[in-house]
Amino acid sequence: MTQTNEVCFLPVNAADSETVKKLSDFAGKIVREHFDPIIGPDQNSYMIARFQSVEAIHEQIVSGGYRYYIVQADGCWAGFIAFYPRGERMYLSKFYLDREFRGRGIAAKMFAFIREETAKEGLSAIFLNVNRFNADVIAVYHHFGFHCVRMEKNDIGNGFVMDDYVMEYPMPQEENGCR
Repeated sequence: MTQTNEVCFLPVNAADSETVKKLSDFAGKIVREHFDPIIGPDQNSYMIARFQSVEAIHEQIVSGGYRYYIVQADGCWAGFIAFYPRGERMYLSKFYLDREFRGRGIAAKMFAFIREETAKEGLSAIFLNVNRFNADVIAVYHHFGFHCVRMEKNDIGNGFVMDDYVMEYPMPQEENGCR
């Protein structure tokens, strides 16, 4: 099969329970594969249940203002993203790409899409939390132009802590509507 790397972003509607269920399962697969070695399967399972379950995704979209998108490449689900405005900045909550689609420039297209959505809102920056031991992903964010603004530890319950860097990408003036 020829890979064209044609990428599209499919919005997730909270009322589409079949898609939300499929997304939850897909997210669990990617997140387990990536984070079990970093934070351990116990904490990872807890976090998936808390943040990527069908109920959690539904609630994030309906009440939290999250915008979830399935990233489709060459007709297949390649990853997913979720973000929402928080104050004057866009919070990038989820940025995941399935292993078989990495190294094809898709992550750059995902980030470009988020930048476009942030610019449409006239927001000044994109920011995110990333596990501080997630070196490969931190390197990708640095490559995109993010910088670390602080470290933070958040108690997420059940004896688990998220030990993160907060990283930020300041929107260039021409992208956020200022000329």
